[in-house]
Amino acid sequence: RLLQGLSVRRAAYSVVKFIMDKGAKGCEVVVSGKLRGQRAKAMKFRDGYMIHAGDATNYYVEKAVKHVHLRQGVIGIKVKIMLPHDPTGENGVSRDLPDAIKVHDPDKTDPFDQQPYGGGGSGQAVQPSYMTGAPATDVRNLQDNNNMDDNNQQTQQPQDNDNV
Repeated sequence: RLLQGLSVRRAAYSVVKFIMDKGAKGCEVVVSGKLRGQRAKAMKFRDGYMIHAGDATNYYVEKAVKHVHLRQGVIGIKVKIMLPHDPTGENGVSRDLPDAIKVHDPDKTDPFDQQPYGGGGSGQAVQPSYMTGAPATDVRNLQDNNNMDDNNQQTQQPQDNDNV
């Protein structure tokens, strides 16, 4: 479309919109060269999510470079498209991203949980004391009372006098 005389910005934005409408996760178009005037420039047009580093870029990001010969000179166009995740592999990449997190349903049983809670082996789960419904005792008061009892016992011990 650049050969037909369409402006660079308009052509790049239409390409980005077309790519994103086709179901890509993200895209980036970089146009560099003598865009307007004598001085060379580079313009970037981005949309969506794009990864730039790591092993996942090898299978998630498709890259293409094209050189367009215009009257003023050569313009370089780089296009990067990030493919979507598709478990079947038909419309995208079947491999998960390394930072993808799966949250499992807590109602289902855990296949790695072999022993019941408490490790007693009796088959019954041990219920913690905070779930019993009994009123909770304040530990701070117990410790203060124990300390006071110890102090009272020390002061109330019979004194042995040697003055007998």
